[in-house]
Amino acid sequence: MPGPDLMVVALSARALSASARRGGKQVAAMDLFADADTAAMAERCIALPSRRLRMPGPALLRALAAPDLRGVPLVYGAGFEDRPDLLAALARGRPLIGNRAETVARLKDPLGFAALLARLGVPHPEVAVSFPRASGEWLLKRAGASGGAHIRPARRRMPAGYYAQRRMPGRPVSLLFLADGRRAVPVGFSRQWSDPAPGQPYRYGGAVGPLLPSPAFGGIAEAMVDAAARIAGAVGLVGLNSADFLAGPAGWWLLEINPRPGATLDLFDRPPMPSLLDLHLAACAGELPARLPPLAGCQAAALVYSPVAVALGHEVRWPDWTADHPQLPAQIPAGAPLCTVLADAADAVAARRLAGRRRRELLAEHVVEEMA
Repeated sequence: MPGPDLMVVALSARALSASARRGGKQVAAMDLFADADTAAMAERCIALPSRRLRMPGPALLRALAAPDLRGVPLVYGAGFEDRPDLLAALARGRPLIGNRAETVARLKDPLGFAALLARLGVPHPEVAVSFPRASGEWLLKRAGASGGAHIRPARRRMPAGYYAQRRMPGRPVSLLFLADGRRAVPVGFSRQWSDPAPGQPYRYGGAVGPLLPSPAFGGIAEAMVDAAARIAGAVGLVGLNSADFLAGPAGWWLLEINPRPGATLDLFDRPPMPSLLDLHLAACAGELPARLPPLAGCQAAALVYSPVAVALGHEVRWPDWTADHPQLPAQIPAGAPLCTVLADAADAVAARRLAGRRRRELLAEHVVEEMA
């Protein structure tokens, strides 16, 4: 019996598995959740044990040592930004499709990244690795982290592994782009929002895109794409990557580069766009499309966090506008993701509003009843 064409490994491998299925590829998926819909799309789906939502290196390496997975090419997503050593270990004995461990380490070194942006003339916030004096104007971030839950206002001390970034005005905007080591091709822009929780004021809430062009955004968008292209050429970025910005009337600033397929795949991986995983594989091999087809309308993807611990039984039926379904029965801790809701609409405002209504509907059905 033939084995999988690819391994996909990420904190959540569902979106990459869905893209592989669109492209006609068989994958083995490894992530922290092994959700039911991921398992349905993958030839094999393996849950990696983790208590802190961090990629467990020893467990991952043991799982990859299975005889039927040895030598299978591996595509990675979120979860390795703070583990370039683990990426290097994964590359031993199998093709690793994506950016090299050295590239990831370079982009996730706060001072080194800021120096690179300064050399390239890319606007960016000031960063510091010792506690800044003007604490109210700074945010603390864990180097290499993702998801926003690690970000908080700077107070009195600098925890190990953290750095400070000056707070800047503007709204979060993310650019998904393809790179071949020299050039970059934009896939699309999205807008992100937070879903604050106690002690986590910047916890990731969701995203909506593609953002429709407007006279005010057009010039800024071109400058952002140019910045991504210059960085891609400077460090040799390949495949799918994303660039996170703040943009507003006072200007724009690049916050970080995520050197891997990221959280906005759901927004763009739909017809007439080719499979984004296929585009990622081609770009890593040095092939970029001349242009990409425009997408009609907008899609929002919002995480639904459970405010209290809930028990989900076998009777749960997920609406077709949801994703990331836990294997049932399931115990969902307070503050953990319940699922993801998706919403399509003509524009970004309408799509986000619909996602918000669907989020409230799910919480009313699965959480309010539990609290009653």
